[in-house]
Amino acid sequence: MPTLRGRALPPFVLVCLFATWVVWGSTYLAIKYALLSFAPFLQMGTRFLVAGGLLMAWMRWRGAPWPSLMQWRNALVVGGLMLGGGMGGVAHAELTIGSGLVVAFIAVVPLMITLLNLFWGMVPGRWESAGIALGLAGVLMLTQGNGFQASPLGLVAMAVACLSWSLGSVLSQRSLPLAQGAMGFASEMLCGGAVLMGLSLLADESWVWPPQPLAAAAWLYLVVFGSLIAFNAYMVLLARAPASLAASYTFVNPVIAMMLGVWVAGETVSRFEWYAVAVVLAGVLLLLWQRRRA
Repeated sequence: MPTLRGRALPPFVLVCLFATWVVWGSTYLAIKYALLSFAPFLQMGTRFLVAGGLLMAWMRWRGAPWPSLMQWRNALVVGGLMLGGGMGGVAHAELTIGSGLVVAFIAVVPLMITLLNLFWGMVPGRWESAGIALGLAGVLMLTQGNGFQASPLGLVAMAVACLSWSLGSVLSQRSLPLAQGAMGFASEMLCGGAVLMGLSLLADESWVWPPQPLAAAAWLYLVVFGSLIAFNAYMVLLARAPASLAASYTFVNPVIAMMLGVWVAGETVSRFEWYAVAVVLAGVLLLLWQRRRA
């Protein structure tokens, strides 16, 4: 059982850990099923607008203050990058690439965040650099697999998604702080959802109504479990558990997503692609292990 400074983790923290591991890992398959009726940007935009509206209404009911104008501006930039470019790119990539391979590619995000932190003078140590090199080598292997070779556009979408998510993450930590607690995430979801709806209009996406029952159920799962439960569970882990444990989803999610994609959706993952994922995850593990030591 995972421990916190030599003690067993509290049950609530374990539940949050399960949510970030399993629930987040399953959302990528839900995105693929939602695509049966919801176009990529439209799916993500409506998802985050509904989830953000519900979360903000809940926080206001509990007495949380509105974000300031500056915090709304920050939420627009961060939400536009992380949710607009990041999650929008993921949904677009899943039009042509299996959900398991998509989330395997996303495992490179901690490595990209470390590289972006160089602009703030945070130079990685020797072992962190080794983890970055190993992870990037795994991603290069992954791009040579059948899944990404068959869809250059999907590969571009994933590269944009990972870079956007990483840049938004770094900016939110370094120079564009959001409102405190869940109110900050609610404002980010609302702003990101608005950006996604703008992208949907530019892409001339169309509504499919009524949606297929499976697509509607997947969309509802993304709103409730992906946006409202899993992310808030991640916030709890950041507050109550070591950062390395909170970030453990980055190497658990790909395994969960790939297994679900193969077992449930019948996606095909070659042996070479499994090897590539193993190399990526080894690099992420090395990076997180070094941070824990530090």
